[in-house]
Amino acid sequence: MRCTFVTLFPEIVEGYFRASILARAIEAGHLRIDFVNPRDYSESRYKKVDEAMVGGGAGMLMSPQPLDSALEAIRRNSPEARILFLTPVAKPFRQNDARRLAQNVEHLVFVAGRYEGIDERLIELHADEVFSVGDAILTGGELPAMMICDAVSRLLPGVLGNQASLEEESFDASLLEAPAFTKPDEFRGKRIVSEFLKGNHSKIAAIKNRMALSKTKYFRPDLYQKAKAKL
Repeated sequence: MRCTFVTLFPEIVEGYFRASILARAIEAGHLRIDFVNPRDYSESRYKKVDEAMVGGGAGMLMSPQPLDSALEAIRRNSPEARILFLTPVAKPFRQNDARRLAQNVEHLVFVAGRYEGIDERLIELHADEVFSVGDAILTGGELPAMMICDAVSRLLPGVLGNQASLEEESFDASLLEAPAFTKPDEFRGKRIVSEFLKGNHSKIAAIKNRMALSKTKYFRPDLYQKAKAKL
């Protein structure tokens, strides 16, 4: 898969892909990362990329021309690209979105806004999908773009060393993942559930399911209702 970040600050993103699992995925050819800077497409004498909001309002917006030219160039060179905009005023990004994109898309383009956001007309003209990663305002769209890229990339064949780990993840059955433990059996007076130490995998699976239900009911009652409907 190829992931292109359209950003005024590629240096924010670059470092994330230089270590650990995603660095190995790039080295192995499972993932390709590149960058497009709208400033390079600005027709302004001083490479200006922001303008005041029409109708008033605090702060500046990314102006249409540089970003439009950048996205048009991407479309010409990669007609199959799927362009994603990141904004708080959009549908939430979910694990099923990550799975769908990993299975069906060869080239993802992430448009990372800055300042007070992006001229709405650019979203109308170019967005294939628009996502939010939560009810919070950030200084830019790079972090949400990196998050979605990470969530999608780890689902690509060959990226994770242990594909079995994908089978027991949170959200796959509308449940949060059950609590997990490692050695030692006791740590600061807290012990692992005794059945986990006995090797009866059917009992362990049943306990994990009950724990996942309890955790989901407490932290995400919305997901718990979906899980109950499936039982």
